[in-house]
This record gives sequence, C-alpha cells and structure tokens, in this order.
Amino acid sequence: MSDSVSKHQAATSHDTKCFVSLALAGFNEAAIVEKNLATLCDYMESLEAKYRWEIVFVNDGSEDDTGALAEAFAVTRQNVRVLHHPRNFGLGQALQTAFANCRGDYIVVLDIDLSYGPEHIPKLVDRIQESKAKIVATSPYMKGGKISNVPWLRKYLSVGSNRFLSTVAKGNLSSLTPMVRAYDRKFVQKLDLGSMGMDINLEIIHKAMLLNAHIEEIPSHLDWALQREEGDTRQSKMKIFRHTVAVLVWGFLFRPVLFFLVPGLIFLAASIYTNFWTCLHIYEQYQKLPPGPWGMDRFDAAVAAAFSVAPHTIIIGGMTLLLAVNFIAWGILALQNTNYFEQMFHLGTTIMNDQRQSKKGDG
Repeated sequence: MSDSVSKHQAATSHDTKCFVSLALAGFNEAAIVEKNLATLCDYMESLEAKYRWEIVFVNDGSEDDTGALAEAFAVTRQNVRVLHHPRNFGLGQALQTAFANCRGDYIVVLDIDLSYGPEHIPKLVDRIQESKAKIVATSPYMKGGKISNVPWLRKYLSVGSNRFLSTVAKGNLSSLTPMVRAYDRKFVQKLDLGSMGMDINLEIIHKAMLLNAHIEEIPSHLDWALQREEGDTRQSKMKIFRHTVAVLVWGFLFRPVLFFLVPGLIFLAASIYTNFWTCLHIYEQYQKLPPGPWGMDRFDAAVAAAFSVAPHTIIIGGMTLLLAVNFIAWGILALQNTNYFEQMFHLGTTIMNDQRQSKKGDG
C-alpha cells in the first residue's frame, strides 16, 4: 500500500514539473558539440528538482563530424535527440525543425557555442512562467546586461542594429536579434515562419508583435571567450553585409511609415526654410520695380529678377517641396497598407490555426 502511494506521489510530482525543451542547431561544430552538449546535460540534471527536460539538437547539414558526434553522445542520454538536415538550410530552417519536434511546455533556444551560458535557462523559464508571456528574450544591451570578448566591429554593429530596430519596432525591447529566448511551445508552433537564415529571430518578434503577444526581456551576458579559446573567428561566420541589409529590411517591415514620413518631414523643413528665402528675394525684387499698379506682370518680373539673383534657392525650394509632398503621401499609403496587412495577418493566422485544429480532430 505504501509503495503504491509513494509511486503515485512520485508520478504526481513528475507531472506537475515544468517540461523544458532546449532547442539547438549546429553547422560544422565538431570541435565543441560533444563538450557543450555534456555541459548542458550536466547543468539540466542539477535542475531536475524543478524541471523535466529534453535537448533537441538539429545538425544542419554539417560537412564535418558534427552529426556523428552528436548521435554518439545522444546514445548515452535518454533525453537528447538529434535530427539531421541532408544539407545546410540555414539557422531559420534548423530552428523550425527543432520547434516542430520539441515536446516541452516551453522551448529555450540556445546557441551551441554557449556564448550565452546555461545559467540563462532557469532565468528565462522562471520569467516566462511568472509573467505568462509568450516570449521572453535575452538582452545584453538592457540595464544589467553585459558583453564580453566580442570584437569591436561586431559589437558596435550589433549595438547599432538593435538600437535601430528598437526605435522602429512597436515595443519596448532593447534587443531584437539575439536567438537565446524562451518560447511558449504552443504559441511558437502556431506561427507560420518562413525565414531560412538568422533573420528568423526578427521574424518571430515581428509576427508576435502583430498578434499582440506578451513579450518580456531579461538582462543577459554575451561572452565570446569560448570562441577565442577554440580559435573561432566569429567575424568570418557573421556575414556582416547580409546582416546589415536584413536589419534594414526588417526595420522597414516593422514600421514602414517611418521610412517615408521622416525623410518627408526633413524635406518639408528644408522646403520651408528655402522657400522663406525665395519669398524674401521676390519681395525685395518687387520693391525695386518702378511704381505702378499691382499685376501678374509685375509679379512675374519680380520672380524672374529673384531667380537671376538666387536661382539655387528657388530650385532647391521647389525640389524639396515636391519631395516632401511625395514622401508624406507615400507614408500615408504605407500606414494604410500596414493596417490592411495586420488585419489580413490576424485573419490568416486564425484560419490556419483553425485548420490545424480540425485536422488534429479528424486524426
């Protein structure tokens, strides 16, 4: 009798524990994959009083021994699964594969290089449980965050990119690009994601914001000491030009109206300034004309005289006014189109999720 009670209590305790899936992706990471998977397993075993857990590692078409080494490691662990892509599809597709195969209540995405240490895991999980958020993101740029051992070019590119995105995005996140986050599994599995590369991190935030999902942020420590020990030049892995273009594109997608209204207002201010001087020049030339009744002929003469004195002022004033009108008009159209897109996105997401539920019901 006592044995059955103790087994029931153990099963009940097991069921009430939060189930955490760690999602990782790797491409040509043979030098670190075994060591870092072991580090994560050891760390998660220390948290087994709080969490049930699993690791889902996606070998994204590696050309070295990453897949074989990961498989050999998984054989020794019950809760480590390794999935393989036949070729390198990119981080976005690898994470989508991981999301589809995770079974936990929450999914914590980590970088296999552990540039964000495993100590971020309980912080992310505790916050997402407490806040009931759909996403909890890490940020080394908010108060309490820290960056160590990152090359200066990569560091300032990342800081600048995230400040730009934080400005244009509709939210209060200080960092939108880091991949280390906790997700509500059901929420992230319902998102229709299409990005194949690193911009999946921006796509998730963008679509979550469109759905008015609750997103929170915690300070984090980004440390590239491990990469320096391994002799890994992260700058070569980061396609800087492609990353910069992606940031600009996603900045436009977050709030396209700013890309038109801001230049429009700048051109309008320049137009007001230059056209003020244009009017002043015309008035001065009009005063110099021989006395006579006012008429269009006299006004035309004043304009012609003013143009001969300061042609650049009139030309610049006209051009900036034309540009201002066009950019502001485009901004209004962009705002209208954004509203239409958001409504269609909400509708499409609802229909897609309803179809998925009906298929599960039929199954």
